[in-house]
Amino acid sequence: MDLKGDDVWKRAEADSPCIKLCTIHPTERICIGCHRTIEEIAAWGTMTPDLRRAIMAELPARAPRLTQRRGGRSARLTRPTRIKG
Repeated sequence: MDLKGDDVWKRAEADSPCIKLCTIHPTERICIGCHRTIEEIAAWGTMTPDLRRAIMAELPARAPRLTQRRGGRSARLTRPTRIKG
């Protein structure tokens, strides 16, 4: 049996949506990389292929929840500059 590379991890089931950008959004409580909840990520290995496929189908609809940002560089650039004097 050849165990080189990623062949050992390939199975006939729904792939993981993980893109290795694992950070949980503080208010939406979903991963900013794959859009799964913490509970879905934790249970992924024990889920049935049908349940995985159902979750995968829902993920694109979750993406817009993360597009609106209120802070950071983007917010600083759009605010009017105050002039003291």
